[in-house]
Amino acid sequence: MKQFFETLVLNTEKKSLIEITKYIHNFLNNSKISNGLLNLSILHTSASLIIQENADSDVKTDLIYFFDSIVKQDKNFLHTTEGIDDMPAHIKVALTQTNLTISIIENELKLGTWQGVYLFEHRLDPKSRKILMHVIGN
Repeated sequence: MKQFFETLVLNTEKKSLIEITKYIHNFLNNSKISNGLLNLSILHTSASLIIQENADSDVKTDLIYFFDSIVKQDKNFLHTTEGIDDMPAHIKVALTQTNLTISIIENELKLGTWQGVYLFEHRLDPKSRKILMHVIGN
């Protein structure tokens, strides 16, 4: 049994979904683990991780629209330390995920045909985001 970990640092530009699947594949190839589990953890409270369709970019646009429609920035939130988008970003994270676990079987990240892994940036301004990639297996 072996394990490897690496921190992926990404700079976001604005509220968006950024596919990170290629970074994960590179990490897994370097780890040489052919069967095991990959855990991804985003080290922030205002951005999240999701698995979502990667074939049609309209899905990303619709997801951002949907989350913005259910968590409005014009609410009278008490927590506005970093701006009007601060508390809405925290709520969106609570509705999504900060950790993902994905199986690796025979050198393959087990995702569906049209699935990709995304960093879901919920803030309006550019941010530097860290994702811990941790794989264990043989």
